[in-house]
Amino acid sequence: MGYLTIKDQVSSEFEEKKSVFIGHAKRVYNEEEAKSFVDKIKSEHSQATHNVYAYIIGENMGIQRYSDDGEPQGTAGIPVLDVIKKNGITNTAIVVTRYFGGILLGKGGLVRAYSKGAAQAIKEAGVVERVEGCALHIYIDYDLLGKVQYLCGQNDWHMEDTIYTDRVEIIILCVEDLMERIKKEIIQVTSGKCDFAKDKEGYYFKIENRLYEEEII
Repeated sequence: MGYLTIKDQVSSEFEEKKSVFIGHAKRVYNEEEAKSFVDKIKSEHSQATHNVYAYIIGENMGIQRYSDDGEPQGTAGIPVLDVIKKNGITNTAIVVTRYFGGILLGKGGLVRAYSKGAAQAIKEAGVVERVEGCALHIYIDYDLLGKVQYLCGQNDWHMEDTIYTDRVEIIILCVEDLMERIKKEIIQVTSGKCDFAKDKEGYYFKIENRLYEEEII
């Protein structure tokens, strides 16, 4: 089982009736990281009129916090939180900074602007699935390579690397739940003339049928 989160740390800016809004988004794994990110943005934009934030943490979305930071109640923090929820993502912190431009937006305008700031930041960051996986190493003789390549192609198993020594080594990044099926089908297609090893157990990003090693942000 995995969960959806954001891929990159980003900032995205737009103007609404002379007010400048900047949406900042970051993937976080605990409340301390979320608070640290909020404090960092507040420090960098200490001259801003408001630094509204919301974050959701935990695979079950168990921790949910928000702040209007001086905007009328319900017009800022909750809209940002709602955008995170609607995207179905967790382990995500968003701060929407506002530099007031002299024109009041009204409650509806504020809700729309803060929602847009959060949505734009999430779109820019990219939504990905975070899953538990590993690197599966498959060792075969050269004459079996074509069969294994065909099998992988038919199943959309991305061959991350192929190494040629005295035997052929194929590396596939796969989710833990899929590994046994891959091994079983490789054994069948090679009539058991194969060996396996695995390493790099941990979390990966899953985009369509391919896993990517997680970047630190």
